[in-house]
Amino acid sequence: MTLITGHRGARNLWPENSLSGFRKTAELGIDAVEFDIHLTNHGEIAVLHDATLDRTTFGSGDVAALTPEARRNTILRESCDEHVPVLEEVLDIFKPTGMELHVELKNTLTGDLYGGLAERAIAAIRDAGMEERCILTGFTPEALEEVRDIAPGMRRLASMNTGSAVIMGGLEPALRRLSAVADIIAIEKSLLHTAWDRITAMLPPDLLCVWVPNTEPDIAFWMNKGLRQLTSDRPDLALELRGKSSAHP
Repeated sequence: MTLITGHRGARNLWPENSLSGFRKTAELGIDAVEFDIHLTNHGEIAVLHDATLDRTTFGSGDVAALTPEARRNTILRESCDEHVPVLEEVLDIFKPTGMELHVELKNTLTGDLYGGLAERAIAAIRDAGMEERCILTGFTPEALEEVRDIAPGMRRLASMNTGSAVIMGGLEPALRRLSAVADIIAIEKSLLHTAWDRITAMLPPDLLCVWVPNTEPDIAFWMNKGLRQLTSDRPDLALELRGKSSAHP
């Protein structure tokens, strides 16, 4: 059975990476949730996709520059006056559930790794007693190598699209490098579709995750591929389709 992950909570249903969205995601009955983290200069782990505030909040500037007070006063767009959350708040929401958490280590505004982000995130996850349920993810092999060094037993997921594959020297070299540091490889849907034979010649489907099919036909197509996981902005559609498939084998 292909597992279903809500992308950035479930960003086509409610404000992405928002506490209210995470609460609603926790009630959907899906298998996992994905969200993104940045490290501020004041040591907080902010949950936000972009390295800047401009797209998803009413603020502007670098996420890393947020003070704790400024973060609490930075309101997410399309929300009911919700602030930018921190990792600990999100962990608290999902702790009572059995859901898997995909925690993506983002890069700085200049594309560099945040010094100390992996270490602080792992510490917060361990403090919450959720190490077995969390998977640390990222596009950057060096970030996953850092996770491996700090917490060898924690699962890792490497994300890849056409651009990141090019940076790593092409599809096959990228897959070799990422599979050396990750337990699961998540591949953008157009790349996975175009290069399906080349990818599955190197990795079995049950080690692969696809992102982000969001329409019923697209989701249904990938549901039949035997993948480990499907990450969608509309996990409710994926859940409905999986239910129909189970009812009519």
